[in-house]
Amino acid sequence: QVQLLESGGELVQAGGSLRLSCAASGRTLSSYIMAWFRPATGKEREFVAFISGTGGSTRYADSVKGRFTITRDNGKNVVYLQMNSLKPEDTAVYYCAGGPFPRTTPGYDYWGQGTQVTVSS
Repeated sequence: QVQLLESGGELVQAGGSLRLSCAASGRTLSSYIMAWFRPATGKEREFVAFISGTGGSTRYADSVKGRFTITRDNGKNVVYLQMNSLKPEDTAVYYCAGGPFPRTTPGYDYWGQGTQVTVSS
C-alpha cells in the first residue's frame, strides 16, 4: 500500500506561483508513475501531468503546458508540481495519484486527499 499526502495549496493572485508537494509513505515511489489531477466541469478529475518512475519522461495537459512542471525526488519519496503564471481557471483541488501505468485518465491505484489551490483575479 502507498499513502499519498499533498501539501502546498493556498490562495494566490493571478500571475503568481505555487509549488505543490506529494509525499509518499508505505513504499518507494520510484516504482510508480506519478500524476496530478484536478476536477473540471463535466469530469470528476481532469489530467494535469504525469512523470515516469525515473523522472525522465513527462506529459502535460494542453491547458498547463509551459506553465506547470512536474518533478520527483525518489530519494525523498516526493513528487512536486511547480505552477507558474497561475490563472483563475486553475482554481481547484489538486490530487496526487500513483500507479504502474502512465495514464491521462484517473485509473491510478493510489490517491491523496487533495490540496486546495485558489487563484484570485
